[in-house]
This record gives sequence, C-alpha cells and structure tokens, in this order.
Amino acid sequence: MQEAAVRSLLIATTAAVASTAVATLAALGTARQGRFRGRTAIYALINQPLMVPEIVTAVSLLIVFGVIRSSTGYQGLGYLMLAHSAFCIPFAYLPIRARLENMDRTLELAAADLYATPVQAFRRITLPLLMPGIIAGAMLAFVISLDDVVITEFVKSAGQDTLATYMLGQFRRTLTPEVNAISAVLLAITLALLTAFFLITRKRA
Repeated sequence: MQEAAVRSLLIATTAAVASTAVATLAALGTARQGRFRGRTAIYALINQPLMVPEIVTAVSLLIVFGVIRSSTGYQGLGYLMLAHSAFCIPFAYLPIRARLENMDRTLELAAADLYATPVQAFRRITLPLLMPGIIAGAMLAFVISLDDVVITEFVKSAGQDTLATYMLGQFRRTLTPEVNAISAVLLAITLALLTAFFLITRKRA
C-alpha cells in the first residue's frame, strides 16, 4: 500500500506539472492570437479527453503504448505519467483560459509603452496575474490524476498499482479497515483541493 501511495503521488504530481505547463502555453496561444484558421480544430484537440469517453481514450493509449513496449521493451512508469498528463490537459486548460480571458491587458500595454520586452512583460505582469488560474488548473489536474482508475488500469504494467487501482483490487476481495481508511483520506484530500480550487476561482472572479 505504501508503494502504491508513493506511486500515486509521483504520477499525480508529474501529471499536474506537465499538463499545467502545456495548458498554459495552449491558453496563451489560443487566447492571445485572436481568430485564426484552425482555431476550432485546436480547441477540439485540447478538449478531446472531455468529449470522448474515458474508456475510449484508455483503449487508444493501450494500443499505442503496446506498440512502443513491444519495440523498445520499456516497462516503466513513463507510460502512466504520459497518459495522465495528456488526459489532464483540458482540466488544467479551462481555468487558465478563463483567467486569461478575464484579464485586463491595460497593464501589459503599459509595460510595452515603457519599453519592456515581451519576456519582461510576461514575467512581471502576465504571469503574476495568471498565477491564480495556473494554481487552480494544477490542483484540478492533480485531483483528476490521483483519482483515476480507468486509464491507469489499462496502461499500467504488472506491479504498478496506484492507490486507486490498489483499492479496486481490495474491493474485489473483501472490505478491510485499511481500505476504509484509504478511502477516507483520499476523500479528504479531494475535498480539500476542490475547496481550494473553488476559493481561488471565486476570488479571481
């Protein structure tokens, strides 16, 4: 159980960081470029995990990673980290994109008038203003990854159980006080992060 808990935290943290970084770049690219050809297709690609049933995504990842496994022989946690990161991108993207759309660009324009370079304006103006959305997106991605069962069950190799799949295996056998305690802890963590997400987004609004 301890190994499963550490593995879950490692995968969820990696997925949250990676998906938030990609989501931030995607939000900046789609929100600040105005209308351009292919914008709808990009939105659909980013939000694909939200529109397609999770089981379909899991089977697709299983097929792709199966080919990679057979050709490379690699059986590590990289598959789970990559799968969770890809699945969590839209969950991180939505609050970041919403934050960008509600931001007042006056300060950025003022920085440009004062001869700040684009990098300086982003680092000193845009990023601090965008940080509540980034934090909210990262927390949401972390919760989604931590609680995921379907994708993990399809993608994981032998001996790579997370807390969610470990609990599923225990449920199939018998309920124990250990499983009840894990469920309570996971529920408390999820509620705490979702409450923080709500407070951050409410303060932002």
